[in-house]
Amino acid sequence: MANAVSGMAVDDECKLKFLELKAKRNYRFIIFKIEGQKVVVEKLGSPRDTYDDFTGSLPADECRYCVYDFDFTTNENCQKSKIFFIAWSPDSSRIRSKMVYASSKDRFKRELDGIQVELQATDPSEMSLDIIKGRAL
Repeated sequence: MANAVSGMAVDDECKLKFLELKAKRNYRFIIFKIEGQKVVVEKLGSPRDTYDDFTGSLPADECRYCVYDFDFTTNENCQKSKIFFIAWSPDSSRIRSKMVYASSKDRFKRELDGIQVELQATDPSEMSLDIIKGRAL
């Protein structure tokens, strides 16, 4: 049984789908949720999905972990991509849920090798496309 110190168990599918996003770019985003004592994949976004599709997939009152593959062009006109880890913890979610997600975040993030930028958001404005672009450059 996992506890707050050791973190949650992580379903193998989480790592597998993340590797597919990172290496093969099969997905634009992955949304993870804690189910029981385990982190599992909740939703996979197709490569054609937009940032709005991603943010629209997040529940308004429940915590989630997310990975987003952000494509952008640098000031030097180079095409680049950065993988964002977003800890979604809306103010309206239950306190117990926020505590469980917060205490398990670092352990889960360590399982996903290749994350380049981390973001914590409690409100959609804290993870707007402008903020994502600003953190990517």
